[in-house]
Amino acid sequence: MQGYERSSGTERALLVTGCSSWVAAQAVRGNSQASQVVYEKNCLHCHGEKLDGAGPEGQYLIVRPTNLQPITSGAKTDGELLITISHGATFTPLHGFRGKLTDQQVMEGVPQQTSA
Repeated sequence: MQGYERSSGTERALLVTGCSSWVAAQAVRGNSQASQVVYEKNCLHCHGEKLDGAGPEGQYLIVRPTNLQPITSGAKTDGELLITISHGATFTPLHGFRGKLTDQQVMEGVPQQTSA
């Protein structure tokens, strides 16, 4: 076939990774004990108990943590949240959690209140 090129292994790996992330983002979030543990261990120190970005370590950061309450973050889809948390946010203290947490753990750690 003309104009057809075989994809490389890297392109296929990116496609599979992207699809698995999308599938994980479709998982229903809940307020289970597992989700609470993930949030408390990885997020609470910056985003706080009230999800308002006023965690105990947030006050020492030049760029304040994001307010995760519904009014400010409800516009983000689960997929957008998964990508941001997995890869981090440039020029912010949010480092990526890919490799530290699975996609499912990331979505479990996102409080249900932030659902769009």
